[in-house]
Amino acid sequence: MQHKNPIVAIATAPGRGGIGIIRISGPQLGPLTFALLEQHLTPRHAHYCIFRDSDGLPIDQGIALYFSAPNSYTGEDVLELQGHGGPAVMQTLLKQCLVIGAAYGLRMASPGEFTLRAFLNDKFDLAQAEAVADLIDASSEAAARAAMSSFCGTFSNEVNAISASIIQLRLMVESTLDFPEQEIEFLEKYQAREKLTTIQNQLKHVLNQSHQGMVLREGLHVVLAGEPNVGKSSLLNALAGEDLAIVTDIAGTTRDKVSQVIHLQGVPLTIVDTAGLRDTTDKIESIGIERSWSEISKADVVINLKDATFRDQFLDEKIAKHRSPKSILLTVFNKADLLNPVPATNDSELYISAKTGYGIETLSAKLLFLAGWQPGQESPWLARQRHIDALEASSQHLSIASFHAAQDDRVLDLFAEELRLAHEHLGSITGQMTADDLLGEIFSRFCIGK
Repeated sequence: MQHKNPIVAIATAPGRGGIGIIRISGPQLGPLTFALLEQHLTPRHAHYCIFRDSDGLPIDQGIALYFSAPNSYTGEDVLELQGHGGPAVMQTLLKQCLVIGAAYGLRMASPGEFTLRAFLNDKFDLAQAEAVADLIDASSEAAARAAMSSFCGTFSNEVNAISASIIQLRLMVESTLDFPEQEIEFLEKYQAREKLTTIQNQLKHVLNQSHQGMVLREGLHVVLAGEPNVGKSSLLNALAGEDLAIVTDIAGTTRDKVSQVIHLQGVPLTIVDTAGLRDTTDKIESIGIERSWSEISKADVVINLKDATFRDQFLDEKIAKHRSPKSILLTVFNKADLLNPVPATNDSELYISAKTGYGIETLSAKLLFLAGWQPGQESPWLARQRHIDALEASSQHLSIASFHAAQDDRVLDLFAEELRLAHEHLGSITGQMTADDLLGEIFSRFCIGK
C-alpha cells in the first residue's frame, strides 16, 4: 500500500439509508478540500455544502466535516462528506471525488486501510485496531461490550504490563552477563526465580481471560446429525426458541441444511440442522445427505441425535469416520418424554425432549462447557486465535526459562534468550514486533471505508 497518497471510500454500509458518508484521509487535504467544495473548512466544525459535479450541477447537499492531523481517526487530515444515503448518490459523489482528486493522487482505499493508517500513525496498537473490526462484527451485547473494552486498551494494557515486567528482568539478566563474576549470585540476589514465577502467574491469568474472549468472539459450530425423524429440526427450533425448520412425521422432510445463530449467555452458537442420514435412491435427498456429511466434517461439535425409544448404533461408526479429529462428539437421546423412567444424564449421554423442553437447559449448559465458557465470568475483552497462540508461545518460553533458572547461574545466557523470545511473542499482539505480511492479512479482513 502507498501510505502517502490520499484515499477515499464510502464509509457507510451498502444499500439505502437516510445518511451516507464518504471519507477521505491523507496528508495536507486543504487544497483537495477546496477543489471539491470551493470553500475553506474550519477544523471540527460542521459546514453545510452543496456537492457539485465537474459541470457545476448539484449532486447532493449535506454536511462537510474536516479534521486536521493529528486530531483525527487516522492521524492524518480527514474529510467527511455526509449526504443522503442512496446508492446512486453515493457512487456519483465518490466518482466526483476521484475525478477532482486525481490531480492530488487520490485513490480508492483498500479494505481496512483507514484503520491501518491509524495504527501506523500510533493512534492505537494492533490489538485495539482488531477490536474495531470485532466491534463492527459483534453479534451480541456481551461481545460488543468486550470489543469496546479491547478498543479502549484493556487487553493491551494487560499485555504491556507483563511485557514491562519481562523487560525489567531481561535488563537485570543481560547486564549481569557483562560481568561473569556476578553470575553466581544473580538468581538469589535479585530474586529472579520469584519474579519469573510472578510473571508466569500474570500471563496465565491473561491467557485464561483471553480463552473466554475467543469463545465470546468465535463461538461454536454445532451440527445436528442423525437418522430421519429423530427430532433434529425440533431440537433446532427448541434451541432457537422459534420455528425455523419444518417439523413433520414424514421421514426426509429436511433435504438441505438449515442454519441459525443463537446466543447462550452472549456466546454465539451456529446450529446447523442437516438432512436425515440414511440409504436412499432419491437424488435430491442424496444431495442433502452429502451436504450433511460435509457439515459434519467442519463442525466443532457434532450432536449425534438418537431416538430414545430405539437405541440403534447404525450411524455411530459413520459419524465418527466423517467428523474432524478436533471436533467433539456428543450423543443426545431425544423423545425422553416417551420413557418412564428417564435414564440419568451423564457425561457421555444426554436425554432430552425437544417437544416438551425437558433437558434443553442441560444441553445448552453442556454446549457452553464444551465451548470453554465459564458462567458468571464474562470476558473483559475479545481475543483472536493469533492472540492465544502468541500468549501460549510466550508462556512456553517462560517455562523453559524457569527450567534454566532451576539449574544454576551457568545458563544465564539461555535464561536471557528465553525471556527475549517470550517478550517478542507478546510484542506481536500489540504490533510492537509484527511482520508486514501479518498486517496485510489482518487489515484485508476489514470492510472498505474502515
